[in-house]
Amino acid sequence: MARSIHPDTALGRLQLRVSDLDRSIRFYTEIVGFRLLGRAGISASLTVDDRAEFLVLEQITNAVVTPERSAAGLYHFAILVPTREQLGLSLRRLVESGIPIGQGDHLVSEALYISDPDNNGIEIYCDRPRSQWRKDADGNYVMATDPVDIRGLLELAGDKPWNGLPEGTTLGHIHLHVSDLAASRAFYCDVIGFDVVADLSRTMRACFISAGGYHHHIGINVWAGVGAPLAPAHATGLTYYTIVVPEAAELERIAADLERAGFQAERKDGFVRTQDPSGIEVRLTVGG
Repeated sequence: MARSIHPDTALGRLQLRVSDLDRSIRFYTEIVGFRLLGRAGISASLTVDDRAEFLVLEQITNAVVTPERSAAGLYHFAILVPTREQLGLSLRRLVESGIPIGQGDHLVSEALYISDPDNNGIEIYCDRPRSQWRKDADGNYVMATDPVDIRGLLELAGDKPWNGLPEGTTLGHIHLHVSDLAASRAFYCDVIGFDVVADLSRTMRACFISAGGYHHHIGINVWAGVGAPLAPAHATGLTYYTIVVPEAAELERIAADLERAGFQAERKDGFVRTQDPSGIEVRLTVGG
């Protein structure tokens, strides 16, 4: 049986390909609430604390915008805000911007859904206390897509100032379109060591996995179609995302297990680079 990944594992920096860097910087700073950490040529780094990179944007020359649910890669990345009031403030800002907003009360969390100008999916959400999360008889977290209490969130925000995403905001999870659900589950769970926390393969053609009992760090689905190809390098979408483990020994354990299973584990300065069975680049690193 595969060893579970360290329970303090989290997600870190991700990089997206965009078609217009200036437009994307405006969107992510003025509407989503990131702050610009730095810019060099065709790339820009965004932050929530003026120290660490949260999101890197890279402009692709003559980029093709990837249609939704058309390729393996990003379905959405999920920005976890620390309080329900902050979720209300984000909601108010999104409403003011006039962009389309999706929403879902997932019982474990309340979530808002938007897309950036290049169809990169984004979730902004707040967790409910873990004491309120429930599991079914099979050990799966009970989740739903109920209506969010929009009025309650806006009342909570009131007329308080919106100052963007606060410190303490993290990349809570990432949800991926994959080409083969079983192969992806084997990679992330049997090799890297995440635990299945909601197996919805029969009902929703999706699976949710996590470290340390979280409701999910990674979602995988075949909603873009079984065998969906990876979006080409000149198309908008996800370049890579990062899994952060707390110890160097854990990183080396994962790298060794990847190699034993026949996957690439390219050791770079400060991280290990690999690809999942759909070709999605995953970086693994050590962090606090």
